[in-house]
Amino acid sequence: MGLSFRGEFNQKVDGKGRMSIPADFRAVLADGDPRCPENPLPRMVVLHGPHLKNCLHAYTIEAMEEIEEGIKRLPRGSDARKRASRMILGKSWDTEVDKDGRIVLPQRLRQQIGLTGEATMAAMGDYFEIWNAETYAEVEAAEAAALLEEFDGDFDPLSLIDPPGGA
Repeated sequence: MGLSFRGEFNQKVDGKGRMSIPADFRAVLADGDPRCPENPLPRMVVLHGPHLKNCLHAYTIEAMEEIEEGIKRLPRGSDARKRASRMILGKSWDTEVDKDGRIVLPQRLRQQIGLTGEATMAAMGDYFEIWNAETYAEVEAAEAAALLEEFDGDFDPLSLIDPPGGA
């Protein structure tokens, strides 16, 4: 099992769409790219599309290969395979982190999420999300408030998962 994305980072995005990928995330991307370390510039796959609402999803090469294998297991010609292919394979963009640790996010992807000025990259374990920083702050605050309202004020997020060892 490889490294996981962890943490939350804010990064500036310039007018050309250049943004730094945090060093912690670059390490996970390199770990999940079979051609690293021979080629020190890790690749990543960015998913986009209206089904993702306000963010983009960024995967390692190996994680995307697992997703593609799942699509290949669907029956050929089936509606499920066509939908998955269109919404995942058709809405993916491959890129490489440059020697300065940056990617250039195309304008169409920046426009999709309203990204100007500052991005938030939020870890999701096997992938990370790229958000407009203001939108992310609003969505996260609303989600946290809803959770605290649903549970009592002493809510422990660890209660959402089974403990290690299945106890």
